[in-house]
Amino acid sequence: MSHHLTTPQGRRIAYNRTEGIAPGIVFLGGFRSDKEGTKALALEAWAKAHGRAFLRFDYSGHGSSSGDFLDGSIGDWFEDAQAAILTLTEGPQVLVGSSMGGWISLLIARALPERIAGLVTIAAAPDFTEDSMWDGFTPAQRQALSTEGQVALPSDYSDEPYIITHRLIEDGRNHLVLRAPLALPFPVRFLQGTADVDVPVPVALRLMDHVSGPDIRLTLVKGADHRFSTPDCLRLIERTVEKVLKRA
Repeated sequence: MSHHLTTPQGRRIAYNRTEGIAPGIVFLGGFRSDKEGTKALALEAWAKAHGRAFLRFDYSGHGSSSGDFLDGSIGDWFEDAQAAILTLTEGPQVLVGSSMGGWISLLIARALPERIAGLVTIAAAPDFTEDSMWDGFTPAQRQALSTEGQVALPSDYSDEPYIITHRLIEDGRNHLVLRAPLALPFPVRFLQGTADVDVPVPVALRLMDHVSGPDIRLTLVKGADHRFSTPDCLRLIERTVEKVLKRA
């Protein structure tokens, strides 16, 4: 059963927490995803089987949390994640960030390095509002964003289009992580599928090249797509988290 946390900004965040040994694991989901996703539930089951503390939650405007998705932004969801980690966990955590959650986890690592024991990302999408969305917009789409405040993009995952707001793009520019040096002084593992059309391999290579730290590795999985949720991919996530926990 979900519980709820009210953030300092007044947003009501739904979460599921499992007590267990430290360091705990925190799962950070993707854009328009929620805490009931395949990867979150599989990793929770693994954590329970190993007696490991675990937290999954919904950003505001996602899943069972308060708010409208279209009102949200990277900064809001970063604040939600920060509040969840500071309030609902103790001591350093291993963050597991999927897609947008990879970007959020990098923001957390920059803001709260003392609370990070390790980092695992799955198809991380740092700075995607700028480098993927804005850079990919046509002049007409950029004009619509300016005059109408939003633009609709087709989605491969549902019949309804993605609505991208002007605020999402503008706020994203305040939270970019690939423009200034980013130190990750703990075990880091980036997981990436070669068949990912939403976050292609060059994004992972750019992230790998950009960050600095003593223990950083990138694993490419041939044929894996953005969902990264096949049984083999799920097992790889679990094994990767286990290795990071041992090194942490």
